[in-house]
Amino acid sequence: MLRQIKPKNARSKRELAKREPLAHENTKTVLLLRGTSCSSLVQDLFSDINALKRPFSIRFTKKNDIHPFEDASSLEFFSQKNDASLLLFGSHSKKRPHCMTWVRCFGGQVLDMMETYVIKDTARTLMQFKGEKCKVGLKPLLSFSGAQFESPVSNQYTLAKSILADFFRGGEAAAIDVEGLQLMINFAAGEDSQDGSAAKIHMRCWRIVTKRSGQKVPRVEVEEIGPRIDFTIGRIKEAEASVWKEAMKKPKGTEPKVKKNIETDLVGDKIGRIHLGRQDLTELQTRKMKGLKRDREAEPEEVVDDMTSVRDGDIEAEQVKRQRTT
Repeated sequence: MLRQIKPKNARSKRELAKREPLAHENTKTVLLLRGTSCSSLVQDLFSDINALKRPFSIRFTKKNDIHPFEDASSLEFFSQKNDASLLLFGSHSKKRPHCMTWVRCFGGQVLDMMETYVIKDTARTLMQFKGEKCKVGLKPLLSFSGAQFESPVSNQYTLAKSILADFFRGGEAAAIDVEGLQLMINFAAGEDSQDGSAAKIHMRCWRIVTKRSGQKVPRVEVEEIGPRIDFTIGRIKEAEASVWKEAMKKPKGTEPKVKKNIETDLVGDKIGRIHLGRQDLTELQTRKMKGLKRDREAEPEEVVDDMTSVRDGDIEAEQVKRQRTT
C-alpha cells in the first residue's frame, strides 16, 4: 500500500495538494542518474536518450551510491524532488556490465523496475550515424515486434513493453500533423538461443523522410539515426497488485460517453446498428413473373360478355344518330 503523509502545517498541506493526482496529468519527465561506477558506453547512450526525450528529461552527471534493488529510497527522493515519475539509472560492474535500470514511480514511490544489460559489440551512438537528425520535442511512433511481447501471461517481456512504451511515448496530443511524424522507435524481440539464454531486445531509431513521387501520395523512406541498442533483460521487480490497481484507476468524467449501438473496430472505423420496425410485406413490390400471372383460361366467358356488351351499346348509339339526321 502507498504511504500516507499527513501535513503538519499549512505550507506542507499546500505542497501535498500540488502533488495530488490530476484528471489530466502532465507529460511524464525522465530523470537520468549514474552510479558510482558507470561505463563510458552507458553515459554516451544516456546522452542520446536525453536528446530523444527533450524537453521532458533531466540528466544528472554526479556519482550516486545507489543500489536500486537493495534500497530504492534514494530513487524515491530524487523522484519527488524533481517531479519525475520515470528514472533511468546507469551502472557498471563485472557481474552486471553496462547496466541500465528502468524505474517507474507512482505516488512518490517505486512502482516497478527492470534491469537491462547493453551488448557492447553492437551498440552505436547517435553521433556515429551520419545525416540529418530529428527535431526536438517530436512525438515518436512506437512499434513492438515479436511474439514475446504479446504473451497472454505476464512475464519479463510484457513488463519491458509496458515500461519502454511509458518511457518513449511522449505527451498526449489532441491532433497530429503528418509533417511532425518524423521519428519511429522500433523494439524487436529475437528468438531464444539454443544455449538457453533469453532473447535479446533490439532497439532501433528511424527518421521518416517523405519525398516526391509524382503523385498525390508521397514516397516514404526511413533512415536510421541512432542510437542502436541491443540488450538483455536481467532482474525485474513487478508492482504489487494493490498498488497497480490504484495506479490504473481513471478519474471520473474523463472517460468518453458510451453511445448506444455504436462500436469501434480494431482499425478505428465506427460501426452502427440500426433497429427497424416490423415491415408490412403485403405491399412489397415483387418482381413480375409468369408464375404470378392470372390464369387466362379461367376468365374467357367474362371477356366475351364484356366485348358483346360494348358492341351492343355501339349499335344502339348509331341507330339514334341516324334517326336525328333524318
